Order: sequence, then C-alpha cells, then structure tokens
Amino acid sequence: MRASVLLLCVFMVTEVGASRLVRDSQSAPEALEVSETNSSVQLPLPQPGRPRSPPPPMCVKPTEIKDAFKYVNTIISCLIFVVGIIGNSTLLRIIYRNKCMRNGPNVLIGSLALGDLLYIIIAIPINVYKLIAEDWPFGVYICKLMPFIQKASVGITVLSLCALSIDRYHAVTSWSRVKGMGIPLWKAVEVTLIWLVAVVLAVPEALAFDMLEMPYRGNKLRICLLHPEQPTVYMKFYQEAKDWWLFGFYFCLPLACTGIFYTLMTCEMLSRKKGMRIALNDHMKQRREVAKTVFCLVLIFAFCWLPLHLSRILKKTVYNENDPNRCELLSFLLVMDYIGINMASLNSCINPIALYFVSQKFKNCFQVRNTSLILKKTQFFMKPLVLRKHVLLCCSPACVAGATEPPLWMNGAQEDAGRAPAK
Repeated sequence: MRASVLLLCVFMVTEVGASRLVRDSQSAPEALEVSETNSSVQLPLPQPGRPRSPPPPMCVKPTEIKDAFKYVNTIISCLIFVVGIIGNSTLLRIIYRNKCMRNGPNVLIGSLALGDLLYIIIAIPINVYKLIAEDWPFGVYICKLMPFIQKASVGITVLSLCALSIDRYHAVTSWSRVKGMGIPLWKAVEVTLIWLVAVVLAVPEALAFDMLEMPYRGNKLRICLLHPEQPTVYMKFYQEAKDWWLFGFYFCLPLACTGIFYTLMTCEMLSRKKGMRIALNDHMKQRREVAKTVFCLVLIFAFCWLPLHLSRILKKTVYNENDPNRCELLSFLLVMDYIGINMASLNSCINPIALYFVSQKFKNCFQVRNTSLILKKTQFFMKPLVLRKHVLLCCSPACVAGATEPPLWMNGAQEDAGRAPAK
C-alpha cells in the first residue's frame, strides 16, 4: 500500500517522506510514527550506555489518509503556485511602475508580497514533488533550506503586518501630517530590519532539521525532519518549546499588535472634537481606506493560519503515545494538517486578491495594468476617451493624490485623448 504523506508540523516543509512508513504496515516502528506526526516528539534512538525503554503499545488501526485527499492537495498547491506568482508579481510591478503607489504603507505591502513570492517559487514545487516521492531526494542542504525559507517568509509576513498596524495608527492620528509620494529613508530601513529579523529568527529551523536514513523492508529511506538528538542546550529547548513559540510569535503577535493599535486609533479619533469633520476630507478618507485594507489583511492572515496552529496545539496537548487508539487521533490530525497546510499556503497568494476588492487604488491600477497587457498583446488601441477614463481612475489626484508613469506606447493615445472634444 502506498505510503501516506508526512504530517507536516512545521508548516509545509520537510517531514513528508517518513510518514509514508506509517501506512505501509501496522508493524512499522511506533517511534517513527510519532516523530513524523509531531515534530516536537523525539525519536527514541538507541544511545550507548543507556537501556532501551520499552516501545509503546501497537496501534489498533494504522495512521492513514486516502489517496484522493492527496491528489486534491496537489491540485490546490498547483493553483496556489500559479495564482500566487501572477498576483504577487503584478502587485510588485504596480508598486514599482506607479509613482502614486510608492509610499510607506505600500512598500510594506510590497515587502510582504516579495516574501510570499519567494516561498511560492522555492517551497511549493518541492512539496508537491514530495507528495508522490518515496523518500527525500534533495539532500541535506535543501532539507535545511526548506524550513528556513518557510519560517523567514512567515516572519516577513508577521512583522510587516505589525509594522503596517503601527504605521496606520500614526497616520490616522496625525491629522495635520500630509505625506508626499516616494519612500522615506526610515521606511526603507524598517523594511530592511524586518527582513533581517525574520532571517535571524529562521536560523534555528535550519540548525534543527537534518536528513536521516532509516532501514525499512531491506531498504534505506532518507527522511528530512526535526532531528531527535539536538547537540546544544539551546536547540533542545527550542525543540521542546517550538510549537508554543510558533503559535505565540508567528500567530498571536500580529493579532495582538493590530488589536492594540486599532483600539488606540479608534479611541484617538473619538476623542477629537473635530475628528468627524476632519475625517470627511479626501486625504483622511484615503488614510482610513488604507487602515481598513491593513485590517483586512490581518483578518485573512488569522483565518488562513488558525487551522494549522490549532492542529499543532492539539498534538502537543492531547496526544498520548501510550494510547492504543492514538493512531486514529493521528489520522484525524493528519487531515487537519492537510487542511491547515493548504490554508496557510493560500495566504501566500490571497493578499493581492484581497487588495483588489478592498482597496480602490489597487483595484484601479490592477485594471489599468490588465488593460495595457491586453492592448499590447492584441495590438488594439482603445478609443481615446475610454483610455483617458481608465488612466484617470488610477492616477487622478482625487483618487490617489499623484500621477503615474504610463507605458511609452500609451503616450500618443493620451495626447489624443486630451484633445478630444468634451461631451
């Protein structure tokens, strides 16, 4: 019987190969089964000078998952790959090509999109391949690189959302401060620090993961997992506290940060006597729209990552390796992990879609970008008046308080549109 895909406890990365051992036979080693369904559970490898502890009782039923669910997971991963590349690359291009989109909040959104794009390009294809592979074929360096990239990408997302929440608080409560176009130097430094901190926090993942060879039915299978024997006290502590650390920093932190600063922002706006009158002008309407956009991104993040963190916490608190019925629980948690993995991966491609629906500025620029691509491919130029309408939607001062740089091929059409008689 074909082996099941590993219960990925560290988001969508490296333990896939070894979980297949669990399904092949009910007599497969229980220690291996436990290690592959919960990265915090250590493999009881034999150690010199120490008596071997008795193995846990055999499971009543083996841990398994239906092949149909595996194929559905593969299809979803492929869709996320395509949509994520198109959406995030388009978002980055819009911010780069339009002067009116080059500001502090958008550079943080662009940083978030770049982190998602990095994960989509590198991590998802390897994980899709692992769904049908017998063991880990990529070597020890890729084994360490995969969880490192995963954690760095999530760290960039978390810290960017926190920075966006703080930025919106300062922007909305600073009534008289009007920012021009362009990226401030301090904002570029902030983005650089976000990436550096995210990379540093991801280093323990690269140190903790390793590739092991285990004998199985006369063959040696290579598996990539959190190594059961960590060499230092710090790494042993990280192994024990990892699930709670991931839940606290990579999930609760952005929610708490958003809740605190948005509550302060609301209280500040209500305490202003002239707040309601000032909020009616165009500039404050734009600030409030950005604030709503950031709040929507945080809600999407919470919705996408909650199932995976919930599954991890359940394994940490409910799982009992001495329970003969534990494999039924592991089968249930395995399905939960698949759902959580797909939802977490969905967060890498859904942000551009969310921006299209909640932000009028991004929606207009997406439409202008798509229109320009269609016209380039078909060599068909729109009527001058219609073209002028689309350009003004994205770049008029009333909409985005700035001007954009249209493609060179549009210059002549825009001049003709400017000479068109008014109707």
